[in-house]
Amino acid sequence: MKKLLLLPLFAVVLSFFCSGASAQAVDTSSPDVMMKTITSEVLDQLKSDKQIQSGSITRITELVNEKILPYTDFTRTTRLAMGRNWNTATPQQQQQIVEQFKTLLIRTYSGALAQVRNQEVEYKPFRADPSDTDVVVRSVVLNNGSPIQLDYRLYKTPQGWKVYDINVLGAWLIQAYQQQFNEQIQQHGVDGLLQFLTARNQQLANGKTS
Repeated sequence: MKKLLLLPLFAVVLSFFCSGASAQAVDTSSPDVMMKTITSEVLDQLKSDKQIQSGSITRITELVNEKILPYTDFTRTTRLAMGRNWNTATPQQQQQIVEQFKTLLIRTYSGALAQVRNQEVEYKPFRADPSDTDVVVRSVVLNNGSPIQLDYRLYKTPQGWKVYDINVLGAWLIQAYQQQFNEQIQQHGVDGLLQFLTARNQQLANGKTS
């Protein structure tokens, strides 16, 4: 499981989006063009940012908040991971879980970000009808010559396309967390899930990875 979740780091941060340009500078009207643009810009910044390469959580968090979140709907990601349990949570609980889940992903995958050096991304032909509102952009990451499947699921909003799920080597991020979230809620309620995420983040902040 740990090996499986290490690669999504690469996806979570690397694909959710942009680096030196402002959010307005990226055309979000076409999902495949948008992903090609922001992935290229993210890779450029990851390869040149010494703080990220040193594993700075502060710098990585800044990158995510400033350059990645404009192109994602992380609330949708969290809601789908919780399934029907989302509706049993209060608005305050929902907001807290979204923030703790986002922090968990950043902390879990920060080490992999620091290792981004010479990776290249090749995109597969994009196939979708003009009327589609939910699409998948498929790509392959060449990591020292070894291909890694990396796909993005996006949906259309009035503000343009947004990413809400990623697939690495056949495993979608939302699906990977659904069972774990459901088990926590079934055993301890929504507050139990929030406590679990908060405690896990504290462990990671203290340098505990197991």
